[in-house]
Amino acid sequence: MTTVSVVTPSGKGGADVELPAEIFGAKVNIPLIHQVVVAQEAAARQGTHATKTRGMVRGGGKKPYRQKGTGRARQGSLRAPQYAGGGTVHGPVPRSYEQHTPKKMKAAALRGALSDRTSHGRLAVVSAFVEGDEPSTKEALTVLRTAVGAAEARLPRPVLVVVHGDDQLTRKSLRNIPRVRVLTSGQLNTYDVLASDHVVFTQAALAEFVARTGGGELVTVAKPAKAAKAAKPAAEPASGTEEPEARPAGAKAAAGDAGEPDAKPARPARAKAAAGDAGEPDAKPATSRARKPAAASATEPADDTAAGQARPAVKKRSSGASRKPASGGGAEQKEEQE
Repeated sequence: MTTVSVVTPSGKGGADVELPAEIFGAKVNIPLIHQVVVAQEAAARQGTHATKTRGMVRGGGKKPYRQKGTGRARQGSLRAPQYAGGGTVHGPVPRSYEQHTPKKMKAAALRGALSDRTSHGRLAVVSAFVEGDEPSTKEALTVLRTAVGAAEARLPRPVLVVVHGDDQLTRKSLRNIPRVRVLTSGQLNTYDVLASDHVVFTQAALAEFVARTGGGELVTVAKPAKAAKAAKPAAEPASGTEEPEARPAGAKAAAGDAGEPDAKPARPARAKAAAGDAGEPDAKPATSRARKPAAASATEPADDTAAGQARPAVKKRSSGASRKPASGGGAEQKEEQE
């Protein structure tokens, strides 16, 4: 079911109208619509055309010349079809062009045409075109332009306006506007709907049309009043929170004042110090390893067996590291002699 907003003369938003789906949402049968339109146009023909045959034309009662002896073709009258001013052969005669179209086919074609205009957004509903008791073409045109969405002063495309049978005020207000055709709800037909780009119903005419075509009563939905939007309060910073940019600097300053260690302690230095206290060999190259035995031999006395075991280890190392144990060994020999 399609919902259409009702346009008011004051410009304020009116109620919404629900269009019955069986009338304004029907299937569009193009061949059926074509047949109904052709029949409607044929029925509009007067059919009074006629021509005169040679018997109806005045004159021509005398034979123009004798039958034989002239060398010309024989002729019996100057009002024959081959002469100027003569009669017409097989010309049109008065007749009726009406075609018999069932009522159900006409109703189905009209529903299809209205459904096509509704699906393309070219159907509007107006509560009234004029406020008051006097006709006004200016006011009616303003409301009509609002309904069809025309920004120009004149309507660029033809518009069909459907009014109630008793609404003479609207008929008088719109009858002199170019490209506007005004019909009552009982006169609505398929041809006029297709010949107009927009179809505008008055609310009374729409209710009458829906009731007559078996769509039931027109359902009107009132729009809810829009509540005033409250102003949003300004965002305030939460208590006890600090800005993200100043937080690291403040944390570092607080840590420095309290004398706390840094967040990243020197783990390798602690590991080396622990290894030195436990007497474990260091993991550094041979140059650093050679310094510790030399310092130990210089401070603490060692026997000959310990010195003998240390010398082969010094020989295997690099030349630069073997000089210090040699000097240390000489110092030990001097101490033994004394």
